Amino acid sequence: MECAWYLCVCSLLCAWPAAAGHPCSIDSKGWADCSGRSLLHTPDSLPGNITSLDLSFNSLAMPRSGTFLIHFPSLHALNLSHNIIPTLYPAVFSNLWALHLLDLSSCNISHLHPEAFQGLRNLDTLLLKNNKLQILRLPAFLAFRALVHLDLRNNDLLSVDALVLQLMERTQQVLLQGNPWVCNCSMYPFQQWQQQRRAVQVLCASPPEFQGQEVKTLNFQDLGCRRKQWFPQTPLSVRRKLLATVQRNDTITTAATTSSPAGKGGNSWPYLVGFLVAAVGISILIALAAKCKLFHMNFVSYRHQPLPDTSSMGVAWGENQSMPSAAGLQLEDDDGFIEDNYIQPSEQLQEEDELEPHFSL
Repeated sequence: MECAWYLCVCSLLCAWPAAAGHPCSIDSKGWADCSGRSLLHTPDSLPGNITSLDLSFNSLAMPRSGTFLIHFPSLHALNLSHNIIPTLYPAVFSNLWALHLLDLSSCNISHLHPEAFQGLRNLDTLLLKNNKLQILRLPAFLAFRALVHLDLRNNDLLSVDALVLQLMERTQQVLLQGNPWVCNCSMYPFQQWQQQRRAVQVLCASPPEFQGQEVKTLNFQDLGCRRKQWFPQTPLSVRRKLLATVQRNDTITTAATTSSPAGKGGNSWPYLVGFLVAAVGISILIALAAKCKLFHMNFVSYRHQPLPDTSSMGVAWGENQSMPSAAGLQLEDDDGFIEDNYIQPSEQLQEEDELEPHFSL
């Protein structure tokens, strides 16, 4: 009888995922196992009160905007390992404020948006091993307030910024092995940080003379530094202001790069404005030059006066002075223009014949 009851319970537990309408298995503690189910997205039929979710070994597509898991605010652990996620977009985990463990191992990640981990203020374990990260951006790690374990093994990291190292001071365990570290002068702050954290073991990948040698065993002269540089301990208040400034500048830079395609065209507007100003200026100069030329032509044309009426001036000429000679008239009027009041000789003779009887009286 007990065996029959046990078999009945087992069959019900096995049939529960199919009856619930999702391919995942859920235990009594709220752990949902959805690994290896070829899922493209999270099943909508999962209960919203689950505390752990395993979505590893699937083909999940991460959203470019908005949150990835909207209906699971009570998650404490999330496993997304072995999915193809080249880029983590902003605020993709913003509603998972109760999350403590996030596994993003072997996801082919090459780019972390500065706000990718926004909202994960209670996260204490972040696994990013076996990815393709080449650089650690400081704003991406500012969201963490209680991070204890950070795994960055087997990525493509060449160096680490000094501000990122200062931020990692409060992280108890940082794993950085398996990266192609370049041991030059830029690695000296990292070497000092390593000496403070004796448990971290990092080997040089280049240059060839230091290949395979532990970074913390090198001094500043080996790393090619001209003088010894110290890794300063910045006060907490100053550090917070500095990190906030870096985060704001990095966010602005990322937005400009996204808005301008392939980094081109972002600084072209000053040249466009200069071209427009030059074109308007040249147009104004051409208009002024044309206007001055027309003014000069009009001024020269207005200097020519019409000839006086000879019919009314004949008597005066006869009484007061003699008629000007033909040569003088020719020299005075020979300016290349035909006057408006020019009188033909035949018309002048006709007018004189009409005036003769008046003079005889």
